[in-house]
Amino acid sequence: MPTSTSPSLAHSSDHFRSEQPVSALDMPVTALAGVGLKVAEQLAQLNIKRIFDLLLHLPRDYEDRSRLVSIADVEHGQSGLITGRVVHVDTKRSGMTVVVDDDTGTISLRFFKVYRGLSQTMSLGTHLQLFGEVKVSRYGKQMSHPEYQIITDSVAMTNTGLQPIYPSVKGLHQNKLRTLIKLALQTVRSQGLPMTLFTPTDFSVVADLPLAPFEPTKSLIAEHDYSEDIFSTLARSVPDNTIGNSVHRGGATAYDSNRSTSSSANSEIHTAVARSAHNNVYNLTIFEALVLLHTPPTYTDAGQQYKLLTQLSARTHAACQRLIIEELTAHQLSLLYRRQQLHQHKAPKCAAQSPLADALFGALPFDLTGAQKRVMRDITADMATSIPMLRLVQGDVGAGKTLVAAGAAGYALDSGWQVAVMAPTEILAEQHLVNFKQWFEPLGIGVGWLAGKQTAKQRRESLEAIAENTVQIVVGTHALFQEQVQFAKLGLVIIDEQHRFGVEQRMALTNKGVANSTPHQLIMTATPIPRTLAMSVYGDMDTSIIDELPPGRTPITTVTIDRNRRDEVIERIAINCEAGRQAYWVCSLVEESSVLDAQAAEATYEDLNERLDIRIGLVHGKMKSADKQAIMQQFKVGELDLLIATTVIEVGVDVPNASLMVIENAERLGLSQLHQLRGRVGRGSTKSYCVLLYQKPLSETGTERLNVLRDSTDGFVIAQKDLELRGPGELLGKRQTGNVGYYLADLIRDEQLFAIAQRLAKHLISDPTRKADVSQLIHRWMPEASRYTNA
Repeated sequence: MPTSTSPSLAHSSDHFRSEQPVSALDMPVTALAGVGLKVAEQLAQLNIKRIFDLLLHLPRDYEDRSRLVSIADVEHGQSGLITGRVVHVDTKRSGMTVVVDDDTGTISLRFFKVYRGLSQTMSLGTHLQLFGEVKVSRYGKQMSHPEYQIITDSVAMTNTGLQPIYPSVKGLHQNKLRTLIKLALQTVRSQGLPMTLFTPTDFSVVADLPLAPFEPTKSLIAEHDYSEDIFSTLARSVPDNTIGNSVHRGGATAYDSNRSTSSSANSEIHTAVARSAHNNVYNLTIFEALVLLHTPPTYTDAGQQYKLLTQLSARTHAACQRLIIEELTAHQLSLLYRRQQLHQHKAPKCAAQSPLADALFGALPFDLTGAQKRVMRDITADMATSIPMLRLVQGDVGAGKTLVAAGAAGYALDSGWQVAVMAPTEILAEQHLVNFKQWFEPLGIGVGWLAGKQTAKQRRESLEAIAENTVQIVVGTHALFQEQVQFAKLGLVIIDEQHRFGVEQRMALTNKGVANSTPHQLIMTATPIPRTLAMSVYGDMDTSIIDELPPGRTPITTVTIDRNRRDEVIERIAINCEAGRQAYWVCSLVEESSVLDAQAAEATYEDLNERLDIRIGLVHGKMKSADKQAIMQQFKVGELDLLIATTVIEVGVDVPNASLMVIENAERLGLSQLHQLRGRVGRGSTKSYCVLLYQKPLSETGTERLNVLRDSTDGFVIAQKDLELRGPGELLGKRQTGNVGYYLADLIRDEQLFAIAQRLAKHLISDPTRKADVSQLIHRWMPEASRYTNA
């Protein structure tokens, strides 16, 4: 059943802005005993501010202290719990060596620091319980500074079970984290707050969605055959993780499980988890799942124990997946909420026909592709309504996205609205300016320009023209969304390479519409976005894909060449240019520094100028805008044979005669960026090549990355691999994905869980009676989500 909520949750927007904690989960960690200013600062370094954050700070590994291992059986690199008697003690200046025997073998304990009392403790005949990592060398088995406890008739062996190992920072010890997390669990439990917001009816809507079962590799648990089909039906039961199942009666390989609980409260918690373990996995509360992750039960069977620990560490256990499903659902809800909020606004309704767009397309020397026409239909259908359009147009390099955007601009212009075109870099914005002027000025449309490097006079004139509607299309960089920019009638916002902007920047631009009106938004990207990443970051948008290249485009042959053969590549450039074709040479560095990149490009320019008798130009980020544009124009009209550049030419340059691209130190760039750069050639009918020069030694991952690019021209295949290898922050940019902030979810591992979360989110948000649940879910997992609800 849904949890009961406080009155402040009755309206989700009020709840987002509520400063009063609605439960123990929202309390700051300073509410816990033992968290003073110093500990709070240490926890903050781990992004732990609320009790909920602390509970979601999951173990990265576990130490198995639940079973006794004989000295004969303990192996090199294994951390084990052993017992034995001291049979030899040797104290030297360099420390102390103690030999312990358990009748199956001996092990040496090495203490490099001999502290007070250690000599008295380590006396002959003393019976010890030890835990530590075992090293095996020619001197036999050794433990260095093990944890130890003396066993006597009055002091029995203690079972500390499975000890969690948490990510930490300097000065914050594991025992402190364990204590605080147990205290947090007890605090939440004492409040009696149900943590499951979903009902059985909610989960019935995803009953037909399968999940890939966890499959351990063959090297794991070879002697046991465990059923792992835990998600095959709606009655998906968690494997039997009951404490009682752990007890080994009458043997010495495991202790009585009752000793693993430190208090009656912990015992009750484990009992609750054990009870839920036999029920539907979706009936596990978040609390019960967290208990299992922080204090996992112990099994007598070593194979079963190993299986559990492997699943927990890999985040594939049912308890992990229960948490991940709820987290992903919360993120999907935040996107749907944002979209719902946007749809409450009014947008400028545009005419269903556009003479301007017809004239623009009619003047082209070619026809639109079928994919371009399909996407145009999507866009015009959106713009014909008073609901603000929020559409993402994906298309591989050279697919004709900008032309489609220009067509959309025609529909807005014919209905009397202004259009803003925003690009992340001046060089790309300048390319758009050239295109839009070429397309629209002959049709009587004024095209304006706004960028950070304009003079005060130029800026003042641009601002006046925008405010007075003497320019109907305004092209620019981030300068477009600055406060002093006032549009007369902004009706359509076109954003190129959206992932390079933060969500706040998009909000600022869309807030510049006329009173009580929100402009339509058309987002373009030439970075193909894998499905899970699109669902995670762009789940509030409608999506169209231009999956067809214009006719006449030739395939690009990609080759990888050792940088030691650089001279041969330079010879090929000379032959290519002497044949009347043009080439790019791209310089890259590890550091993201325009100064260093410029130096590398300048050095390459000087080197090739001395060695080649051809016309060479240089472009880099430190040049003045006018100088860059002049060089680019020279290259475009064929006055230069070779253009040496940094990655500023990644997007926006269209030179059909360029048929060769050399990318130096290609191993230092991401796959998607390399794919973008490669797309600068092959734009005409001439056979084109991309040469990836790499520096040895090349890592295994580096080799894999370059091979993917060499063997595929499919942007989505390349982007998926880039996501797997580098993560979403590198693929789309940390500014765009930084707000994702997952606790557990992983875009690669949990791909199938996204479909479940998406359907659950749509189900919840469509029910007006579940507003409080939606609000609480978003607030719990994304307390900062209110910043983006109007994006």
